[in-house]
Amino acid sequence: MKKILALAVMVLLSNCLVVAHAQVLPAGKEVLEKMELVNAYFMAKYADPSKPLVTDKVRPSNIWTRGVYYEGLMALYALNPKAEYLKYAMDWSEFHKWDLRGGIETRNADNQCCGQTYIDLYKLDKSKPERIENIKASIDKMLATDKVDDWWWIDALQMAMPVFAELGVIYKDDRYFQRMYDMYLDTKLKQGGGLFNAKDNLWWRDKDFVAPYKEPNGEDCYWSRGNGWVVAALVRVMDVLPPKAVGYAEYKRTYMKMMTALLPLQRPDGFWNVSLHDAAHFGGQETSGTSLFVYGMAWGVRHGWLNRKVYLPAIAKAWNAMVKEVVHPDGKLGFVQGTGKEPKDGQPLSYDKTPDFEDYGLGCFLLAGSEVYKLSK
Repeated sequence: MKKILALAVMVLLSNCLVVAHAQVLPAGKEVLEKMELVNAYFMAKYADPSKPLVTDKVRPSNIWTRGVYYEGLMALYALNPKAEYLKYAMDWSEFHKWDLRGGIETRNADNQCCGQTYIDLYKLDKSKPERIENIKASIDKMLATDKVDDWWWIDALQMAMPVFAELGVIYKDDRYFQRMYDMYLDTKLKQGGGLFNAKDNLWWRDKDFVAPYKEPNGEDCYWSRGNGWVVAALVRVMDVLPPKAVGYAEYKRTYMKMMTALLPLQRPDGFWNVSLHDAAHFGGQETSGTSLFVYGMAWGVRHGWLNRKVYLPAIAKAWNAMVKEVVHPDGKLGFVQGTGKEPKDGQPLSYDKTPDFEDYGLGCFLLAGSEVYKLSK
């Protein structure tokens, strides 16, 4: 009896140690405070949203990097509708006259990314159809042709797919859903022979990385942020797309496969490597890809698609790691990989390094925070 009792005590103590070391999500108030902190840093540093972005050259501020930031800002506004957030988005949109880089003639998904925020602002006041006239005109010009091969890189899915989904819902027009699906399938199955590798349930960034291209360790090159863009695209589309619409079942299937593939690739410290299958190829913390995976996983748990007991620890570990290792006291974000298309771009990363653009990494972090907040509630 003493042996049994001693064994029971050992098991109990062991379980207590596991619980003590298990990470949990912070309270919603804490999540929101971190989101507001990092956003306040950005809004103070870039107080005039109309100013062009100057790096190696001058670019207008309605390019994709800023568009992704505003996706995050609108997610924050949905949680805490501060007037200053709305004004910052409105000032940016009105300065650009609700237009796209390249005008309505553009077919480039990067140029259409800003349309996601224009649509969000229209949904806040549907008496203002001029807010979405240009983005609708751009997509309608695409629908007027049979061309479906514009999305030759996987980032494009996040930049443009949500626009098609939103317009289809707003105008009750299934043509947007069908064209989005046709273009998505072209990216998945045809570009470069198909950019989705069904063996690993992950995506090559573009045809340049399709096998036989390999990472230094001999594995296929799956770029973290690129796969994060796909996760975000699927989540943002399924958030508004009617479940019976064409493509929905495929999007859900692919999303679930990706979640299963990504979970075991998480690092012990909570982050994901920039090279998902080669931890030694520019290994270390990275914020943007990790944020997008947290965004997707938290959304899946909240919708009851992902097992809470399995995925919640991964979400908590990643979010807590970013809050601890990435967020500066003043709100600056560290370990954000600069623009590019593969693990080596923007390297080396560090806590203090400022990437070439500070906006899209923040947008990714805010999207992650918006779903973590909802989970914590």
